[in-house]
Amino acid sequence: MNKNASIRILLVDDEPLLLKLLARKLTDLGFTSITACSSGAAALVSIDSDQVPPDLIVSDLNMPEMDGIEFVRHLVERRFAGSLVFLSGEDERTLQSAEKLARTHTLSVLGSLRKPVTPEALRALFDTWSPPLAVPMRPRKKAYTGDEVRTAIAKRELINYYQPKVAVADGHVVGVEALVRWRHPVDGMVYPDQFIGVAEANGLIDDLTRVVLSDALAQSRNWHDAGLALRVAVNISMDNLASIDFADFVISQAAQAGVAAKDLVLEVTESRLMGDQRVPLEILTRLRLKRFRLSIDDFGTGHSSLSQLRDIPFDELKIDQSFVHGAASNNTARAIFDASLGLAQQLNMEIVAEGVEDQADWDFLQSTGCHLAQGYFIARPMPDAEIPGWIETWQARLGELLPTPK
Repeated sequence: MNKNASIRILLVDDEPLLLKLLARKLTDLGFTSITACSSGAAALVSIDSDQVPPDLIVSDLNMPEMDGIEFVRHLVERRFAGSLVFLSGEDERTLQSAEKLARTHTLSVLGSLRKPVTPEALRALFDTWSPPLAVPMRPRKKAYTGDEVRTAIAKRELINYYQPKVAVADGHVVGVEALVRWRHPVDGMVYPDQFIGVAEANGLIDDLTRVVLSDALAQSRNWHDAGLALRVAVNISMDNLASIDFADFVISQAAQAGVAAKDLVLEVTESRLMGDQRVPLEILTRLRLKRFRLSIDDFGTGHSSLSQLRDIPFDELKIDQSFVHGAASNNTARAIFDASLGLAQQLNMEIVAEGVEDQADWDFLQSTGCHLAQGYFIARPMPDAEIPGWIETWQARLGELLPTPK
């Protein structure tokens, strides 16, 4: 039985000859239910008039009157549940932008085809297609109030999970990043996207960070006592750097925990523009003088900028996951990754790649000169008690992950 015969395909392009050629190539691949439209407007009429919507839409990007981007907006309005393929002679970055836009609208994007379309490219793309799964409506995330977050901080309901960082060259476990969770007495585990923003909006982020930092330092001491020499990284925001006593707090907490300054990394995450730079600059420079390690987080996104690298004595640069995952096959992400890497190397900074999600990402890093890696392919965030066992498992994996010496 021809499995492709039941798949309904809608072709949208303003070139009649291309439509005929594409329909013929699809027919050769066994697709028999094909509708061709010479404009976005005609395609929308076809969609609205058919009782059964298409499973796949192949649409040109650059069309007169209604271009492919506008056509996507109309598909979103109609809650199109099938898959979308972009067809275009435009450059790779334009195609990537179109795909990202469609995915942002939660459309299922199968990929892109460049003109002229070859039978091999068509087959390779369509062989990967399967009907999008019906996704059940997710319940709305519960919204928490400032008072609830304040109570959580006071009652010590916040706990740290830890995500490992490993050396790219030999897989050695170098350290962990502390990532806060809320162990809610009724709702269970609550993730930071549900309460960090609330803490920031209600002036609680400094209290929250101090709890995370104190707990991370205590845990660092425990690991060192157990023979695990791990650097511990803690995220700090510009709100933490607004108070001149923050440096003294960090210094005193590390001393009380018995943790050396070099074993604490402060990852500066700037979600908003820095106002008065004098206080943050004083705090960070003092901490650097005390030999605490400073990291610029999510480099290349938000407000992390070249001027920060110029003005603040960072030791470490974390390349954002959007420039790491898939960089092996994405020329734009690769170019940004390489530029960030080269910049950090010239500044003698340690380089961390975030978002290592699969084997391809890991293999890509092996040839780049990047120092450290972090991501789900290596390990998900975990409770502190699971770190020793994970290290044993990771060491057992290394034989398969590291390149064989020549």
